[in-house]
Parts: sequence; structure tokens; C-alpha cells
Amino acid sequence: MGRAVPRLTRRMSLSNRPHKSRRPALALAALGVVYGDIGTSPLYALREVFVGTHPVPYSPDNVLGILSLILWALIVVVTIKYVTFILRADNRGEGGVMALIALALADAKGHPRQERWVMMLGILGAAMFFGDGMVTPAISVLSAVEGLEVATPVLKPYVIPVALLVLFSLFFVQKKGTASIGALFGPVMLLWFATLAVLGIGNMMQNTVVLNAINPLYGLGFLAHNPGIALFAMGAVVLSVTGAEALYADMGHFGSKPIRMAWFGLVLPALMLNYFGQGALILGNPEAIHNPFYLSAPSWALYPLIALATLATVIASQAVISGAFSITHQAMQLGFVPRVEVQYTSEMEQGQIYLPGVNWGLMLAVMVLVLGFRSSSHMAAAYGLTVTGDMVITSLLAMVVAAKNWGWGWGRACALFACFLAVELVFLAANVEKIPDGGWFPLVVGVVVFTLMTTWKDGRDLLFVRLKADAIDLAGFIQSLGIATPPTVPGTAVFMTSNPNGVPHALLHNLMHNKVLHERVILLTVQVHDVPYVPEVDRVEVQRINAQFVQVIVQYGFKDEPNIPAALEQCRAAGLPFDMMETSFFLGRATVIARSQIKSNMAYWREKLFVTLFRNAGSVTAFFKIPSNRVVELGTQVEL
Repeated sequence: MGRAVPRLTRRMSLSNRPHKSRRPALALAALGVVYGDIGTSPLYALREVFVGTHPVPYSPDNVLGILSLILWALIVVVTIKYVTFILRADNRGEGGVMALIALALADAKGHPRQERWVMMLGILGAAMFFGDGMVTPAISVLSAVEGLEVATPVLKPYVIPVALLVLFSLFFVQKKGTASIGALFGPVMLLWFATLAVLGIGNMMQNTVVLNAINPLYGLGFLAHNPGIALFAMGAVVLSVTGAEALYADMGHFGSKPIRMAWFGLVLPALMLNYFGQGALILGNPEAIHNPFYLSAPSWALYPLIALATLATVIASQAVISGAFSITHQAMQLGFVPRVEVQYTSEMEQGQIYLPGVNWGLMLAVMVLVLGFRSSSHMAAAYGLTVTGDMVITSLLAMVVAAKNWGWGWGRACALFACFLAVELVFLAANVEKIPDGGWFPLVVGVVVFTLMTTWKDGRDLLFVRLKADAIDLAGFIQSLGIATPPTVPGTAVFMTSNPNGVPHALLHNLMHNKVLHERVILLTVQVHDVPYVPEVDRVEVQRINAQFVQVIVQYGFKDEPNIPAALEQCRAAGLPFDMMETSFFLGRATVIARSQIKSNMAYWREKLFVTLFRNAGSVTAFFKIPSNRVVELGTQVEL
């Protein structure tokens, strides 16, 4: 039986094909979800250049040079690369690293080596995202709360406790979902960006010489005249573009045009004005270099600004946490991570999900970061590596998509993305220097997550090969039943199998132990395709083998919500009605054991790791929403 392929029906919705009248509203919503991270970078980015772990000496020329580098980083990396080009790489309206992997893998089909490299790059990008997801809430919230010690040194001992309290509250409310507070994100961030612009304009009016930094020659001059510290400076400049990946990752929620509208209409101008305003303040008062953001505000506005900044960083952190939930769910569908518990927090929005294990794991890591580094300045060293790593991986995967999917050819695609890679590899090299100062933390997280994901993926592939090798041919098995027919009992039996051409192990065990067959046997295979969503009209494919056996293939995209009972209900249209009270689901529960080191197809320690992950994976019953009182599990043992 051939592999069913879903029709290439484009999923149309207001989120990825918004009507023109809705674009302003979606652009407002995007301010909170998409631009929260990059929008809170002014809290620490410019400060870290001059007072970070490798500070740049203060001089007016250095200030203008750094401002020029920040501005042109925003233009080249965010405006040209992401807003202009990467947003074109949509997988049926969806974006993000998993959507990009799916596009690149589709373009690499038929080339096993290229497919392997694409998959490895994508998994590495996802691993880097988790490192970013741990550092972003910690550095954002901590940098906002540090305004308390700017207001009065008496409050300095309370900075860490207040930051931990804010972060705990943020993770604690995740189980309630973000739908209820999501409506506030846009207006709050609108106020935040307006405040950034006003603060910047107020300081620029005192020293308009900073406008000279618009000229890129100031940035190039800084790099040419300061070769000894240029690389360290670039490691801090990259903090101004953290969050650029969110533009692409959240494209499916808002559409590319509202995201572009928000960037050009408010975010980019507000960021430029604020950075230049901080620069003007430093030129007029070099002592302000220790916290130019908060010292930009008049004393009477300091406490309201701290409150607004804390709220803005909470929103930025919320977007990263939701992104971690989403990317884990997508990776789970594509077979890169084990099944984990998924709770749906909204009946209206499919993307509103909560993953308890991921939530509490992130919270623990964030708390450890805050207690370990104890200041946003120390933590900044841990931030840039994952961000630049993600950028480089996105460029490499997008190069494949541009060459194949867009029809550019390798020459044109390589020429364009080589320009972006030249900048991003400089950023990456600059952040490699930070590894001893804290950059090791996200690197360790990335290596651990990468190891877990590749081990799970390779282990599942090896397990499938083992099961397929031991499987009996379905056609021959059904033919043999016509010769020696076992007793038949009333009802419907559903046997789930990953191999539609082989006999499910659970069916063989049921026949061996109970020596009966049901009057209707459904062989059900779930296939996840490299598209975000499979239209409902393509959800199920029914093929009758004979009067007793029926083959059912259920198809999902990597962002679909698996629901087997709901899918089986759709079989009614194909003349296959289901009564759940007369249906039993027979699931094979495999016990996987590692082979000896001599016979192993994977490194022995990886086999042991896969066995551990497999034993602790979430329940198939819960994942596919099968009623537990209709499930019969039959065990089998498989040696890797």
C-alpha cells in the first residue's frame, strides 16, 4: 500500500491571510508576541558594550561607532534578512525552525546525505532555541528589576528576590493559558515602544551629534581603529538583535504583512530613537554609561518606568515560553522528541497549549541562572551564543529553501545568504570569546538537547527497522486466514501500527493468546507530514482489504492536534461508521533493550539513553486522546 500524501491545500485563515482591515489589529498584537524580546534589548544592549565583561573604553568616537553598528545590525540582520527575505520562507503560512526544517527536507528528498545534514542543522537550531528560552526570561526580567537599585541603592538587596518572585509568578500562571491576558500584550507593548521613542527624542534633543552615527562609516571606522576590542564589541552589539527569530517563528499567528507593518511603523523607529537617545545621554554625561536606559528618564518617572519595563519583559518572556511549548509540540509530532503531556488551554485557539514538564524544567533553569549569575551584566555573556547560533542555522537552511523551493539556484542563493552569514559568523566568533564568562551555559544546554533529540530520532528509526524486519507480510497473513479461520467475536478491533504493509505485533499476540479475531479489524496507521496542517478533507484514507479487514491511514501536519476518535468519526463518510462502545483499541507496548556493545548499531551509551527515554515517554493513549477504558495493551520485547 502506497504512502498517502495530503493534497496541497493551502490552509487559509485570518491569522496567515488576514484581510486588510484586520492588519492594524494584528500588527498591534504582534508588538507583544513578536517584538517583546527585541523590544526590551535597550535595557541592557548599549550598557553591555561599555561596562560588560570586555568593556569598550569610553570616547565620543567609540560611542558613535557603536551606535552605528547597532543601527546597521538592526537594518542588515532584522530588516533585510528576516523581514525582507526569511518571512518569504513560509510553510503554508507557518514559520519557525520546524517549518523551515520541513521545507528544507522536502527540497532535499532523494539525497540521503543532504537530508541528514538538513535534519542535523534543524535539530541543532531547535536545541539552541531552548538555550535562548532559558536565558531570555532571566536576563530580561532581571535587567528590568535592576532599575530599583538605580532608583535607590537601599533596594539593591531586593533585586534578586523580586526578580525570582516575578519569574515564579510568570511560570505559575502558564497552566491557565495566555488567552485571557494576551489581549493586553499589544497595548502594553505599544505604550512601551512609545515610551522608548519619547525617552530617546528627549535625550537626542540635548545632543543631536549622535545622528551622525546613521552613517555606516562610523561603525566601519570603529572596527578599523579598534582591532583589539572590535570582536568583543560585536559580541555585545548582537544583543540589540536578540529576538529576531521571533519574527519568523510567529508568522503563522499574524501573517507576514502585519509583522512588517509593526516593524517599519513603530518598532524599528522606536529602537533607533532610544539607542541614539542613550548615546546622546552618555556623550553629555559619561557617568550615565553604567545604566543609560534608566538614567534617560527623569527622576519622577523612574518607578513607573521600572514597572512598565518589568511588565514588558514579562511579556517578552511569555512569548519565549509559549514558543518553547510550540516548538516542543512540533518536534514531538515530527518524531524528534518523546511524547510529553500536552494540555490545551483554549477551545478557540489550537496553538494555545501548555506542557507541564517543559514549563517547570524551564522555570528551574531560569531560577538557577538568576541565582548563579546574579546580574543581567554577568548573564549577557551567556546570551549571545544561542542567538547567533540560531541565526547562522536559519541562514543555512534558508539557503537550501531559496535554491530549491524558490527556484533561485545555488549560485544566487549562496551569494545572498553569504552576505548575511559574513555578519552572523562575526557575531558568532565574538560570542565564542564569551564561553568562559558564561557562554558555556547555553552551549551545554544546546549540546544536551541536541544529544537527546538526535538519540531519540535515531533510536526510533532503528526501532522501526527492527520491527519492520520482524513483521509478517500483511497480504500473505490475510490470505492464510482464509485457509484456517479463527473464531470471530462481535465488535471492532483497532490495531495501531507504524508499518501499513506489515501485521501489527499486537494483532499477532492477540491471536496467539486469545485465539480469536473481531468481526471487524481496523489496521490504523498515523502519518505526520512535513506541512503544518492537513485539511480535514484529507484527514483519513480508508481502504477495504476484504469484508473483515480495513486499512485506515490518519494524516496530520506537525502543528495538528492528534485525536484518533475524532479522526475515526470522519470514516463514517467513507461507509465505515464507528460505535466507540463496541470498539477496542489494541496497542503494542514494546519493551526495548539495548544490544551488546559488539552488535550495537548505535553507540552503546546512546542505546541506553534511548531505552531510558522510551520507557519514560508519555502514554500513546493520552497523546492520541483514546478513551483509556477502550484500550488493551499487549507487550512485546525488542532488541536494538
